Amino acid sequence: MSDDLPRHLLAAFGSPLYLYRLDAAEDAAHSLRGQLPRGAALYYSLKANPHPALGEVLRAGGCRAEISSTGELAAALEAGWAGEDCLYTGPAKTAGEVAQALGRGVRRFSVESAADLDRVARTAAAQGRTAECLLRINSARSGASGLRMSGPSKFGVHEADVLARPERFADRPGARVVGAHYFPISTARSEDALIAEFTASIESARRLRDAGLPLAHLDLGGGFAAPYAEPGERPHYPRLREALETLLSSRLPGWRDGLPAVAFESGRHLVGGCGALVCTVAEVKENEGGRFVLVDSGIHHLGGMAGLGRLVRPAATPEPGAAHPALTSHLVGPLCTPADVLGSKVPVCAAGPGDVLVVPNTGAYGLTASLLGFLSRPAPAEVFVRGRTVVSASRLTLSRTPLDTGVDLPVPVTTTGDVPA
Repeated sequence: MSDDLPRHLLAAFGSPLYLYRLDAAEDAAHSLRGQLPRGAALYYSLKANPHPALGEVLRAGGCRAEISSTGELAAALEAGWAGEDCLYTGPAKTAGEVAQALGRGVRRFSVESAADLDRVARTAAAQGRTAECLLRINSARSGASGLRMSGPSKFGVHEADVLARPERFADRPGARVVGAHYFPISTARSEDALIAEFTASIESARRLRDAGLPLAHLDLGGGFAAPYAEPGERPHYPRLREALETLLSSRLPGWRDGLPAVAFESGRHLVGGCGALVCTVAEVKENEGGRFVLVDSGIHHLGGMAGLGRLVRPAATPEPGAAHPALTSHLVGPLCTPADVLGSKVPVCAAGPGDVLVVPNTGAYGLTASLLGFLSRPAPAEVFVRGRTVVSASRLTLSRTPLDTGVDLPVPVTTTGDVPA
Protein backbone atom coordinates (compact mmCIF):
# COMPACT_ATOMS: atom_id res chain seq x y z
CA MET A 1 0.00 0.00 0.00
CA SER A 2 1.19 3.48 -0.74
CA ASP A 3 -0.64 5.28 2.08
CA ASP A 4 -1.71 4.89 5.68
CA LEU A 5 -5.28 3.84 4.85
CA PRO A 6 -4.91 0.21 6.06
CA ARG A 7 -4.01 1.21 9.63
CA HIS A 8 -6.84 3.74 9.81
CA LEU A 9 -9.31 1.12 8.60
CA LEU A 10 -8.05 -1.41 11.15
CA ALA A 11 -8.69 1.15 13.88
CA ALA A 12 -12.23 1.64 12.61
CA PHE A 13 -13.26 -1.91 11.71
CA GLY A 14 -10.87 -4.19 13.59
CA SER A 15 -8.18 -6.59 12.46
CA PRO A 16 -7.99 -8.43 10.14
CA LEU A 17 -9.96 -7.03 7.23
CA TYR A 18 -10.22 -7.17 3.47
CA LEU A 19 -9.71 -3.86 1.72
CA TYR A 20 -11.14 -3.50 -1.77
CA ARG A 21 -10.48 -0.51 -4.02
CA LEU A 22 -13.41 -0.11 -6.39
CA ASP A 23 -11.45 2.14 -8.74
CA ALA A 24 -9.06 -0.74 -9.43
CA ALA A 25 -11.91 -3.09 -10.38
CA GLU A 26 -13.35 -0.46 -12.71
CA ASP A 27 -9.96 0.03 -14.36
CA ALA A 28 -9.47 -3.71 -14.82
CA ALA A 29 -12.85 -4.14 -16.50
CA HIS A 30 -12.30 -1.18 -18.80
CA SER A 31 -8.83 -2.43 -19.71
CA LEU A 32 -9.90 -6.01 -20.45
CA ARG A 33 -12.82 -4.91 -22.60
CA GLY A 34 -10.36 -2.91 -24.67
CA GLN A 35 -8.30 -6.05 -25.32
CA LEU A 36 -11.23 -8.20 -26.48
CA PRO A 37 -12.87 -8.23 -29.90
CA ARG A 38 -15.08 -5.19 -30.49
CA GLY A 39 -18.68 -5.82 -29.52
CA ALA A 40 -17.94 -8.97 -27.51
CA ALA A 41 -19.80 -9.43 -24.24
CA LEU A 42 -17.88 -9.86 -20.98
CA TYR A 43 -19.25 -11.88 -18.08
CA TYR A 44 -17.98 -11.41 -14.54
CA SER A 45 -17.56 -14.78 -12.81
CA LEU A 46 -18.97 -14.27 -9.34
CA LYS A 47 -17.10 -17.30 -8.00
CA ALA A 48 -14.03 -15.07 -7.83
CA ASN A 49 -15.75 -12.74 -5.36
CA PRO A 50 -19.54 -12.60 -5.03
CA HIS A 51 -19.79 -9.43 -2.95
CA PRO A 52 -22.57 -7.25 -4.42
CA ALA A 53 -20.49 -4.09 -3.99
CA LEU A 54 -18.02 -5.38 -6.55
CA GLY A 55 -20.79 -6.72 -8.74
CA GLU A 56 -22.50 -3.35 -8.83
CA VAL A 57 -19.33 -1.66 -10.08
CA LEU A 58 -18.72 -4.27 -12.78
CA ARG A 59 -22.36 -4.26 -13.87
CA ALA A 60 -22.19 -0.49 -14.27
CA GLY A 61 -19.08 -1.05 -16.39
CA GLY A 62 -20.98 -3.21 -18.84
CA CYS A 63 -20.29 -6.71 -17.52
CA ARG A 64 -22.91 -9.44 -17.34
CA ALA A 65 -22.95 -12.08 -14.61
CA GLU A 66 -21.75 -15.68 -14.75
CA ILE A 67 -23.13 -17.62 -11.80
CA SER A 68 -22.95 -21.20 -10.55
CA SER A 69 -25.26 -21.35 -7.54
CA THR A 70 -28.44 -19.90 -6.10
CA GLY A 71 -26.27 -17.94 -3.67
CA GLU A 72 -24.40 -16.31 -6.53
CA LEU A 73 -27.72 -15.65 -8.24
CA ALA A 74 -28.91 -13.82 -5.11
CA ALA A 75 -25.68 -11.78 -5.05
CA ALA A 76 -26.04 -10.92 -8.74
CA LEU A 77 -29.61 -9.74 -8.29
CA GLU A 78 -28.58 -7.69 -5.26
CA ALA A 79 -25.87 -6.07 -7.39
CA GLY A 80 -28.54 -4.98 -9.86
CA TRP A 81 -28.27 -7.56 -12.61
CA ALA A 82 -31.55 -8.93 -13.92
CA GLY A 83 -32.00 -12.67 -14.32
CA GLU A 84 -31.76 -12.27 -18.09
CA ASP A 85 -28.26 -10.80 -17.65
CA CYS A 86 -27.01 -14.02 -16.03
CA LEU A 87 -25.47 -17.16 -17.47
CA TYR A 88 -25.98 -20.13 -15.11
CA THR A 89 -23.09 -22.59 -15.37
CA GLY A 90 -21.58 -25.56 -13.57
CA PRO A 91 -21.78 -29.34 -13.46
CA ALA A 92 -24.39 -31.29 -11.46
CA LYS A 93 -27.01 -28.55 -11.37
CA THR A 94 -30.02 -29.80 -9.46
CA ALA A 95 -33.60 -29.44 -10.63
CA GLY A 96 -34.25 -27.28 -7.57
CA GLU A 97 -31.45 -24.88 -8.48
CA VAL A 98 -32.62 -24.65 -12.07
CA ALA A 99 -36.22 -24.08 -11.00
CA GLN A 100 -35.20 -21.27 -8.67
CA ALA A 101 -33.05 -19.64 -11.34
CA LEU A 102 -35.84 -19.82 -13.89
CA GLY A 103 -38.21 -18.32 -11.37
CA ARG A 104 -35.85 -15.36 -10.90
CA GLY A 105 -35.66 -14.66 -14.61
CA VAL A 106 -32.57 -16.62 -15.70
CA ARG A 107 -33.06 -18.03 -19.18
CA ARG A 108 -29.55 -18.98 -20.33
CA PHE A 109 -27.78 -22.05 -19.00
CA SER A 110 -24.52 -23.78 -19.84
CA VAL A 111 -25.22 -27.52 -19.88
CA GLU A 112 -22.42 -30.01 -19.36
CA SER A 113 -23.91 -33.26 -20.63
CA ALA A 114 -26.95 -34.76 -22.27
CA ALA A 115 -28.31 -35.53 -18.81
CA ASP A 116 -27.79 -31.92 -17.73
CA LEU A 117 -29.64 -30.74 -20.85
CA ASP A 118 -32.49 -33.13 -20.04
CA ARG A 119 -32.67 -31.89 -16.45
CA VAL A 120 -32.80 -28.23 -17.46
CA ALA A 121 -35.39 -29.00 -20.15
CA ARG A 122 -37.71 -30.94 -17.84
CA THR A 123 -37.54 -28.27 -15.16
CA ALA A 124 -38.22 -25.44 -17.61
CA ALA A 125 -41.04 -27.34 -19.32
CA ALA A 126 -42.70 -27.94 -15.95
CA GLN A 127 -42.84 -24.16 -15.54
CA GLY A 128 -44.06 -23.59 -19.09
CA ARG A 129 -40.76 -21.94 -20.01
CA THR A 130 -37.98 -22.56 -22.51
CA ALA A 131 -34.34 -22.33 -21.46
CA GLU A 132 -31.64 -21.24 -23.89
CA CYS A 133 -28.78 -23.69 -23.53
CA LEU A 134 -25.11 -23.41 -24.43
CA LEU A 135 -23.46 -26.78 -24.72
CA ARG A 136 -20.19 -26.79 -22.81
CA ILE A 137 -17.55 -28.41 -24.97
CA ASN A 138 -14.58 -30.23 -23.52
CA SER A 139 -12.23 -29.68 -26.42
CA ALA A 140 -8.85 -31.15 -27.21
CA ARG A 141 -5.82 -29.68 -25.47
CA SER A 142 -4.05 -26.90 -27.30
CA GLY A 143 -0.78 -27.56 -25.50
CA ALA A 144 -0.97 -24.29 -23.56
CA SER A 145 -0.03 -24.25 -19.89
CA GLY A 146 -2.19 -23.20 -16.94
CA LEU A 147 -4.86 -24.70 -14.69
CA ARG A 148 -6.55 -27.15 -17.07
CA MET A 149 -10.29 -27.77 -17.11
CA SER A 150 -10.30 -29.87 -20.26
CA GLY A 151 -9.24 -33.40 -21.05
CA PRO A 152 -10.48 -36.12 -18.67
CA SER A 153 -12.58 -34.09 -16.22
CA LYS A 154 -16.06 -33.53 -14.92
CA PHE A 155 -16.53 -30.52 -17.19
CA GLY A 156 -18.42 -30.53 -20.45
CA VAL A 157 -18.95 -33.05 -23.22
CA HIS A 158 -16.23 -33.93 -25.67
CA GLU A 159 -16.56 -32.54 -29.17
CA ALA A 160 -16.25 -36.03 -30.67
CA ASP A 161 -19.24 -37.25 -28.64
CA VAL A 162 -21.38 -34.41 -29.96
CA LEU A 163 -20.36 -35.15 -33.53
CA ALA A 164 -21.01 -38.88 -33.07
CA ARG A 165 -24.47 -38.55 -31.51
CA PRO A 166 -25.86 -35.10 -32.26
CA GLU A 167 -29.44 -36.21 -31.56
CA ARG A 168 -28.62 -36.33 -27.83
CA PHE A 169 -28.08 -32.56 -27.89
CA ALA A 170 -31.03 -31.49 -30.03
CA ASP A 171 -33.81 -29.13 -28.97
CA ARG A 172 -36.57 -30.58 -26.82
CA PRO A 173 -39.59 -29.28 -24.92
CA GLY A 174 -38.26 -26.81 -22.36
CA ALA A 175 -34.80 -26.32 -23.91
CA ARG A 176 -33.41 -24.81 -27.06
CA VAL A 177 -29.72 -25.29 -27.86
CA VAL A 178 -28.39 -21.91 -28.99
CA GLY A 179 -24.63 -22.28 -28.97
CA ALA A 180 -21.43 -23.52 -27.41
CA HIS A 181 -19.48 -22.72 -24.26
CA TYR A 182 -15.73 -23.26 -23.82
CA PHE A 183 -13.53 -22.80 -20.76
CA PRO A 184 -10.56 -25.14 -21.08
CA ILE A 185 -7.99 -23.23 -19.02
CA SER A 186 -7.63 -20.81 -16.13
CA THR A 187 -4.71 -18.42 -15.58
CA ALA A 188 -2.92 -18.96 -18.89
CA ARG A 189 0.80 -18.46 -18.45
CA SER A 190 1.29 -16.15 -21.45
CA GLU A 191 -0.50 -14.26 -24.18
CA ASP A 192 0.58 -16.89 -26.69
CA ALA A 193 -0.95 -19.60 -24.49
CA LEU A 194 -4.18 -17.65 -24.22
CA ILE A 195 -4.40 -17.12 -27.97
CA ALA A 196 -3.68 -20.82 -28.54
CA GLU A 197 -6.59 -21.79 -26.29
CA PHE A 198 -9.02 -19.42 -27.97
CA THR A 199 -7.83 -20.61 -31.38
CA ALA A 200 -8.51 -24.24 -30.48
CA SER A 201 -11.97 -23.33 -29.16
CA ILE A 202 -12.93 -21.30 -32.24
CA GLU A 203 -11.79 -24.11 -34.53
CA SER A 204 -13.88 -26.56 -32.51
CA ALA A 205 -16.92 -24.27 -32.68
CA ARG A 206 -16.56 -24.00 -36.45
CA ARG A 207 -16.48 -27.79 -36.81
CA LEU A 208 -19.56 -28.20 -34.64
CA ARG A 209 -21.43 -25.47 -36.52
CA ASP A 210 -20.57 -27.08 -39.85
CA ALA A 211 -21.89 -30.37 -38.47
CA GLY A 212 -25.23 -28.76 -37.60
CA LEU A 213 -24.91 -27.50 -34.01
CA PRO A 214 -26.79 -24.19 -33.66
CA LEU A 215 -24.29 -21.41 -33.01
CA ALA A 216 -26.16 -18.20 -32.32
CA HIS A 217 -23.98 -17.68 -29.21
CA LEU A 218 -20.34 -18.56 -28.60
CA ASP A 219 -18.90 -18.19 -25.09
CA LEU A 220 -15.14 -18.60 -25.31
CA GLY A 221 -14.60 -18.49 -21.54
CA GLY A 222 -11.51 -16.90 -20.10
CA GLY A 223 -8.07 -17.84 -18.87
CA PHE A 224 -6.97 -14.27 -18.16
CA ALA A 225 -4.31 -14.36 -15.47
CA ALA A 226 -3.63 -12.24 -12.40
CA PRO A 227 -1.08 -12.36 -9.57
CA TYR A 228 -2.39 -13.99 -6.41
CA ALA A 229 -1.26 -13.07 -2.89
CA GLU A 230 2.02 -11.66 -4.16
CA PRO A 231 3.11 -8.30 -5.56
CA GLY A 232 2.62 -7.71 -9.25
CA GLU A 233 0.36 -6.24 -11.90
CA ARG A 234 -2.26 -8.06 -13.92
CA PRO A 235 -0.94 -8.95 -17.38
CA HIS A 236 -2.00 -7.08 -20.50
CA TYR A 237 -2.64 -8.72 -23.85
CA PRO A 238 -1.74 -6.18 -26.55
CA ARG A 239 -2.04 -8.67 -29.44
CA LEU A 240 -5.20 -10.43 -28.30
CA ARG A 241 -7.88 -8.25 -29.92
CA GLU A 242 -6.35 -8.27 -33.39
CA ALA A 243 -5.54 -11.99 -33.23
CA LEU A 244 -9.07 -12.95 -32.21
CA GLU A 245 -10.80 -10.60 -34.63
CA THR A 246 -8.73 -12.01 -37.49
CA LEU A 247 -9.42 -15.58 -36.42
CA LEU A 248 -13.16 -15.02 -35.92
CA SER A 249 -13.47 -13.30 -39.28
CA SER A 250 -11.74 -16.24 -40.95
CA ARG A 251 -13.59 -19.07 -39.18
CA LEU A 252 -16.94 -17.52 -38.20
CA PRO A 253 -17.33 -14.51 -40.51
CA GLY A 254 -20.81 -13.57 -39.30
CA TRP A 255 -19.58 -12.69 -35.82
CA ARG A 256 -19.38 -8.94 -36.48
CA ASP A 257 -23.12 -9.00 -37.19
CA GLY A 258 -23.82 -11.05 -34.08
CA LEU A 259 -23.94 -14.50 -35.67
CA PRO A 260 -22.59 -15.82 -33.47
CA ALA A 261 -22.68 -13.34 -30.62
CA VAL A 262 -19.29 -13.75 -28.93
CA ALA A 263 -18.70 -13.61 -25.18
CA PHE A 264 -15.84 -14.02 -22.72
CA GLU A 265 -15.63 -14.54 -18.95
CA SER A 266 -13.28 -13.33 -16.24
CA GLY A 267 -13.11 -13.39 -12.48
CA ARG A 268 -9.62 -13.11 -11.00
CA HIS A 269 -8.34 -10.78 -13.73
CA LEU A 270 -11.12 -8.28 -13.02
CA VAL A 271 -11.04 -8.21 -9.20
CA GLY A 272 -7.84 -9.88 -8.02
CA GLY A 273 -5.84 -6.68 -7.97
CA CYS A 274 -8.47 -4.57 -6.25
CA GLY A 275 -8.27 -6.41 -2.92
CA ALA A 276 -5.79 -6.90 -0.11
CA LEU A 277 -5.88 -8.79 3.17
CA VAL A 278 -4.79 -6.48 5.98
CA CYS A 279 -3.75 -8.18 9.21
CA THR A 280 -1.77 -7.55 12.40
CA VAL A 281 1.27 -9.35 13.76
CA ALA A 282 0.64 -11.07 17.09
CA GLU A 283 4.15 -12.40 17.60
CA VAL A 284 7.45 -13.05 15.87
CA LYS A 285 9.30 -16.08 17.19
CA GLU A 286 12.30 -18.27 16.45
CA ASN A 287 11.76 -22.00 16.74
CA GLU A 288 14.39 -24.63 15.85
CA GLY A 289 16.09 -22.35 13.39
CA GLY A 290 12.92 -21.13 11.73
CA ARG A 291 11.44 -17.62 11.90
CA PHE A 292 7.68 -17.60 12.41
CA VAL A 293 5.50 -14.53 11.97
CA LEU A 294 2.17 -15.16 13.68
CA VAL A 295 -0.71 -12.99 12.44
CA ASP A 296 -4.38 -12.69 13.33
CA SER A 297 -5.47 -14.15 9.99
CA GLY A 298 -4.99 -17.56 8.45
CA ILE A 299 -6.41 -20.22 6.17
CA HIS A 300 -9.91 -19.45 7.45
CA HIS A 301 -9.56 -16.03 5.76
CA LEU A 302 -7.14 -16.81 2.92
CA GLY A 303 -7.17 -20.53 2.71
CA GLY A 304 -9.03 -21.89 -0.28
CA MET A 305 -6.27 -21.45 -2.81
CA ALA A 306 -3.58 -22.32 -0.26
CA GLY A 307 -5.32 -25.63 0.32
CA LEU A 308 -5.31 -26.25 -3.43
CA GLY A 309 -1.63 -25.44 -3.69
CA ARG A 310 -2.37 -22.21 -5.51
CA LEU A 311 -0.96 -19.79 -2.93
CA VAL A 312 2.53 -19.12 -4.27
CA ARG A 313 5.07 -17.16 -2.24
CA PRO A 314 2.87 -14.48 -0.72
CA ALA A 315 4.67 -11.30 0.25
CA ALA A 316 3.33 -9.29 3.16
CA THR A 317 4.48 -5.70 3.45
CA PRO A 318 4.28 -3.41 6.49
CA GLU A 319 2.53 -0.10 6.76
CA PRO A 320 4.21 2.86 4.98
CA GLY A 321 7.06 4.37 6.91
CA ALA A 322 8.15 1.14 8.58
CA ALA A 323 11.74 0.19 8.01
CA HIS A 324 11.64 -3.53 8.75
CA PRO A 325 13.69 -5.63 6.35
CA ALA A 326 12.06 -8.50 4.49
CA LEU A 327 13.29 -11.67 6.18
CA THR A 328 12.63 -15.23 5.12
CA SER A 329 9.84 -16.40 7.39
CA HIS A 330 6.96 -18.77 7.85
CA LEU A 331 3.78 -16.68 7.73
CA VAL A 332 1.29 -18.50 9.97
CA GLY A 333 -2.12 -17.86 11.45
CA PRO A 334 -3.84 -18.33 14.82
CA LEU A 335 -5.66 -21.63 14.21
CA CYS A 336 -4.92 -24.72 16.27
CA THR A 337 -3.63 -26.78 13.39
CA PRO A 338 -0.22 -27.07 11.71
CA ALA A 339 -2.04 -26.60 8.39
CA ASP A 340 -2.63 -22.92 9.18
CA VAL A 341 0.22 -21.68 6.99
CA LEU A 342 -0.19 -18.77 4.60
CA GLY A 343 3.34 -19.10 3.28
CA SER A 344 6.51 -21.03 4.06
CA LYS A 345 9.97 -19.51 3.66
CA VAL A 346 8.66 -16.33 2.10
CA PRO A 347 9.85 -12.73 2.47
CA VAL A 348 7.90 -11.04 5.26
CA CYS A 349 8.51 -7.59 6.69
CA ALA A 350 7.73 -7.61 10.41
CA ALA A 351 9.62 -6.69 13.56
CA GLY A 352 7.13 -7.53 16.26
CA PRO A 353 3.61 -7.39 17.68
CA GLY A 354 1.37 -4.67 16.33
CA ASP A 355 2.98 -4.40 12.91
CA VAL A 356 0.41 -4.14 10.12
CA LEU A 357 0.95 -6.52 7.20
CA VAL A 358 -0.76 -6.37 3.81
CA VAL A 359 -1.11 -9.40 1.52
CA PRO A 360 -1.76 -7.88 -1.91
CA ASN A 361 -3.76 -9.14 -4.88
CA THR A 362 -6.33 -11.07 -2.88
CA GLY A 363 -9.50 -9.54 -4.31
CA ALA A 364 -10.30 -12.87 -5.98
CA TYR A 365 -10.54 -16.26 -4.30
CA GLY A 366 -9.94 -14.74 -0.90
CA LEU A 367 -12.56 -14.77 1.82
CA THR A 368 -15.30 -16.88 0.25
CA ALA A 369 -12.75 -19.43 -1.02
CA SER A 370 -11.51 -20.02 2.53
CA LEU A 371 -12.28 -22.32 5.48
CA LEU A 372 -14.71 -19.85 7.01
CA GLY A 373 -16.37 -22.22 9.45
CA PHE A 374 -13.19 -23.76 10.84
CA LEU A 375 -12.71 -23.08 14.57
CA SER A 376 -15.77 -20.78 14.49
CA ARG A 377 -13.74 -17.59 14.38
CA PRO A 378 -15.41 -14.44 13.07
CA ALA A 379 -14.89 -13.43 9.47
CA PRO A 380 -12.89 -10.30 8.78
CA ALA A 381 -14.67 -7.12 7.76
CA GLU A 382 -14.83 -6.33 4.06
CA VAL A 383 -14.30 -2.63 3.43
CA PHE A 384 -14.84 -1.03 0.03
CA VAL A 385 -13.26 2.31 -0.74
CA ARG A 386 -13.17 4.75 -3.59
CA GLY A 387 -10.05 6.80 -3.16
CA ARG A 388 -9.97 7.36 0.61
CA THR A 389 -13.75 7.28 1.02
CA VAL A 390 -15.36 4.22 2.57
CA VAL A 391 -18.26 3.25 0.31
CA SER A 392 -19.48 0.23 2.27
CA ALA A 393 -18.36 -2.17 4.98
CA SER A 394 -19.82 -5.52 6.00
CA ARG A 395 -18.96 -8.75 7.76
CA LEU A 396 -19.95 -12.18 6.48
CA THR A 397 -21.62 -14.27 9.20
CA LEU A 398 -22.31 -17.97 9.42
CA SER A 399 -25.57 -18.90 11.12
CA ARG A 400 -27.56 -22.09 11.38
CA THR A 401 -31.17 -22.01 10.25
CA PRO A 402 -33.43 -24.42 12.18
CA LEU A 403 -35.26 -26.91 9.98
CA ASP A 404 -38.66 -28.44 10.51
CA THR A 405 -38.10 -31.76 12.29
CA GLY A 406 -41.76 -32.78 12.01
CA VAL A 407 -41.42 -34.10 8.48
CA ASP A 408 -43.04 -37.36 7.43
CA LEU A 409 -40.52 -39.95 6.29
CA PRO A 410 -41.38 -42.63 3.73
CA VAL A 411 -40.28 -45.31 6.20
CA PRO A 412 -40.60 -45.01 9.99
CA VAL A 413 -37.25 -44.42 11.69
CA THR A 414 -36.85 -45.60 15.25
CA THR A 415 -33.93 -45.97 17.61
CA THR A 416 -33.69 -48.75 20.17
CA GLY A 417 -31.03 -49.27 22.76
CA ASP A 418 -28.03 -47.06 23.30
CA VAL A 419 -26.93 -44.62 20.65
CA PRO A 420 -23.27 -45.27 19.84
CA ALA A 421 -20.84 -42.50 20.61
